Amino acid sequence: MQPYFSFQWHITDECDQRCRHCYIYSGGTRDRLLSMTWERMESTFYNCLDFCEVYGRTPYFYITGGDPILHPDFWRLLELLRGHDAAFTILGNPFHLDDRVCRDLKRYGCEKYQLSLDGLRETHDWFRKPGSYDCTLEKIGCIHRAGIRSVVMTTVSRANRAEVPDIIDAAVAAGTDVFAFSRYVPSGGDLDAGMTAQEYRGLLAVCDEKFRRYEAEGCPTYFNKKDHLWTLYEYETGTFRISPDAESGMIYGGCNCGNCHLTILPSGDLYACRRVAGSRVGNVFDDRIADVWVTDMEVYRDYDRFSKCSRCKLLAWCRGCPAVARGTYGSFYADDPQCWATEASGLLSPEKPSDRPALVGMQTSV
Repeated sequence: MQPYFSFQWHITDECDQRCRHCYIYSGGTRDRLLSMTWERMESTFYNCLDFCEVYGRTPYFYITGGDPILHPDFWRLLELLRGHDAAFTILGNPFHLDDRVCRDLKRYGCEKYQLSLDGLRETHDWFRKPGSYDCTLEKIGCIHRAGIRSVVMTTVSRANRAEVPDIIDAAVAAGTDVFAFSRYVPSGGDLDAGMTAQEYRGLLAVCDEKFRRYEAEGCPTYFNKKDHLWTLYEYETGTFRISPDAESGMIYGGCNCGNCHLTILPSGDLYACRRVAGSRVGNVFDDRIADVWVTDMEVYRDYDRFSKCSRCKLLAWCRGCPAVARGTYGSFYADDPQCWATEASGLLSPEKPSDRPALVGMQTSV
């Protein structure tokens, strides 16, 4: 099979929640919520297929919003996906799920349904809305009964960092198939997201111990180490080793931005990554995605521009999270603020004074 290419496709901004860390509402309210028309959804879908045909990829769609199930043509879109044997996952809310809806999702080919869990009950409901925590855990059962794999995703910030080990326990107890977490990206809101590099490393160590214990007990939950700083952690602990056959100049893993992922918004705007502010590279209603990939997207593949990662032995496998770097310092190529790699560790080559661009205030460039 040809390698996958993922499209994170936001078909609507409509949602039952107003989450404090949501990209749609961060930094203020939105006067108008957008949704794609059916005609534009069709043209977007075929634009994605054209891209994959040109570059020899297999499309994988992450259908999301807002809450995608609120779009009036949601089921029509799933029929289109099924008609082309296009694999997809739904990223949505729990509120409109029941056994019948989940059976219909399975019938249309839904492989996974991703829910969010951003704290224990009080914290999660503060982030999202009252009752969301209990509803989320309850609806994992509906997803399972339909034969769909459930995914629980946690967005980690200073506000919930201490609760992450207990969130893992709650997700496992609910029977989730996959658990993962990623870091909050500062996006203009008032959420205190800051963690020091050592605080974050400490969190990874605690979670790693918990994951190992569950795995030793035969726990069926798969713990997806989504954050690329796991690579740094596992290199230090000996779990990850650089292959002696690795070729210089190759990219083997790490951040998928610029490699095998694009985001499409309800406006048609095409983003290098939804988490990277200002990463608009085109519009699917006006541009051929296959052309954008080799023009506007090139700026996100200039690996020598990374101020810290370019000096690191793990460049080809990690690169941290450029979205967090962009949200913190204003530059896609700035240091990941939670990366703890140092020259003393032997991972980084010495830095020359001319290597690092001055970060004065918040840069707005890539």
